[in-house]
Amino acid sequence: MKRTILFLATNLAIMLVLSISARILGVDRFLTANGMNFGMLLAFSALIGFGGSFISLLMSKTMAKWSTGAQVIEQPRNADEAWLVDTVRVLAQRANLPMPEVAIYEGAPNAFATGPSKSNSLVAVSTGLLQTMRKREVEAVLAHEVAHIANGDMVTLTLIQGVVNTFVVFLSRVVGYLVDSFLRKNDEESSGPGIGYYVASIICEIVFGILASIIVMYFSRQREFRADAGAAKLLGNKAPMIDALQVLGGREPGELPKNMAASGITGGMASLFSSHPPMEARIEALKQLS
Repeated sequence: MKRTILFLATNLAIMLVLSISARILGVDRFLTANGMNFGMLLAFSALIGFGGSFISLLMSKTMAKWSTGAQVIEQPRNADEAWLVDTVRVLAQRANLPMPEVAIYEGAPNAFATGPSKSNSLVAVSTGLLQTMRKREVEAVLAHEVAHIANGDMVTLTLIQGVVNTFVVFLSRVVGYLVDSFLRKNDEESSGPGIGYYVASIICEIVFGILASIIVMYFSRQREFRADAGAAKLLGNKAPMIDALQVLGGREPGELPKNMAASGITGGMASLFSSHPPMEARIEALKQLS
């Protein structure tokens, strides 16, 4: 419930900020007495599409800590925490990365990486993962998350999300305008958009948004394969990553907040809407590595 409330509150806040920004910049005035200003609409769509994605990216670390209750290890309190921090440090050095923050959160076996940049990132693992996996397998999971950071996956997926969001906003309003114009083609006295514009725009935004998510999830799945390969490279051995995936494949992975699911270790259904490929496909891809 806490995660859902935070997710909804964050998105409402982002939309409020973007709406105010659009009004100040004047890019929300794309419907004129002479029709639709497509250049202005594109500017509005880009502001909404990229603005929401990048605000979410900038807030990702803070939201991750709030939503999962992750506690950053400032000073290791025991040998396990010291090992965890040291392992991430070694992996980050191998990947030529600044040291990420390291955190632990309560939950079923899972882990994730997030943050707005390579120099401002977070690697978090659940207590369930630490309690049920051997250190060799935990190290592989950590390597996978460090590989996500090294590959710039958070920024890459943000850019992809921004592009598809822009097209969703743009196309939904164009279709809404065309539908409204068709419905009111014999009404010469009316001015401004009618109910047809709003209804059609909302419906199209939902439909196009679903189609856009398929594109984003496809790229997310490809980044997972790349992060698995990156983990094998960092460890100099693909066996630990294969073992870790086999262990995770036999358990129900812990749920991650929506804005972090794409950079977690969790498995998923082999479907168009899954952010992760099936464990079997990831294991097979690793086995094919030379």
